[in-house]
Amino acid sequence: MSVSGGGLQARFTGRLGDFTLDAELTLPARGVTALVGRSGSGKSSLLRCIAGLTRLNGRLVVDGQTWQDDRHFIPTHRRAIGFVFQDASLLAHLSVLENLRYGQRRAKHGEAVTFDAVVALAGLDGLLERAPGTLSGGERQRVALGQALLSQPRLLLLDEPMSSLDADSKAEILPVFERLHQALAIPVLYVSHDVLEVRRIADRVLTMGQGRIVDTRAMATAEQAFAGFEPDKIRRLALAAHLAGLDPA
Repeated sequence: MSVSGGGLQARFTGRLGDFTLDAELTLPARGVTALVGRSGSGKSSLLRCIAGLTRLNGRLVVDGQTWQDDRHFIPTHRRAIGFVFQDASLLAHLSVLENLRYGQRRAKHGEAVTFDAVVALAGLDGLLERAPGTLSGGERQRVALGQALLSQPRLLLLDEPMSSLDADSKAEILPVFERLHQALAIPVLYVSHDVLEVRRIADRVLTMGQGRIVDTRAMATAEQAFAGFEPDKIRRLALAAHLAGLDPA
């Protein structure tokens, strides 16, 4: 399966109550970029701006198409975005199959990924006739991911999709998110507070602090920064502190 697209360039500035966002970022055409930082650093605000749910001054270009600048603003419902939240937003009165078909009907352009490919990626074959209320948390998030992918997105936003899951559900869904590297040729922006998730899923990390992107690095670079100097447990704690936007020194 290959969902293809170009990269992302974004810059947003403005005040949200007492908070000021002044963030600039670039995402490659494919791969998973983790967005990390302390609570209140602006991660959710940045995602809302990218999705068009919050409007601030700025510019957003996705796959060569301008979604926002000084003269244009494409509303959320017209943006080819797949969005998976902390809690799966499934339609309770529809089966898993019908929820997935609902995602297909939201597609803004041609079919780059097939229904069967998404079902295989997310491991949904045995769930299609089930009702959302009978699913575990991990199963619900897998359906939400499938629904998002079937909308044929040019950008996938994942807002802490595993934060509300128990350990068993996380173990069940984590391999699905790990396969996004190979399956998708679109930018993926993954917000998480969990260092183990980030290490397993992300290709690179953006760290936010006080409304700005304060650090950008490849995961390999982040790992190497702590390798060989401290015992493994302490090194993991230092890496976790870095990904949370703290100074591990």
